[in-house]
Amino acid sequence: MVQFKPLLDRVLIKRVEEESKTAGGLIIPDTAKEKPSTGIVAAVGPGGRDDAGRPVPMSVKAGDRVLFGKWSGTEIKLDGETMIIMAERDIFGIID
Repeated sequence: MVQFKPLLDRVLIKRVEEESKTAGGLIIPDTAKEKPSTGIVAAVGPGGRDDAGRPVPMSVKAGDRVLFGKWSGTEIKLDGETMIIMAERDIFGIID
């Protein structure tokens, strides 16, 4: 993978593909699937700054599995792989 370091409070995420079968065993075609809203954090920026100019550390780290909004972030291609870059505030939480 290409070395990429997001700036400020940005996070680089790789989507995690959802299961392509229902609980009953039906296969869901690609055209009917929704975009997954979970992913693995690939890289994080150093963090933002508050109104007084003090550094604000990031809450997520590389390797965290996160939940984010369906339409959050911007899709980019890095080394032929589709990734999402978004602000940390667009992440809803970390999945344990």
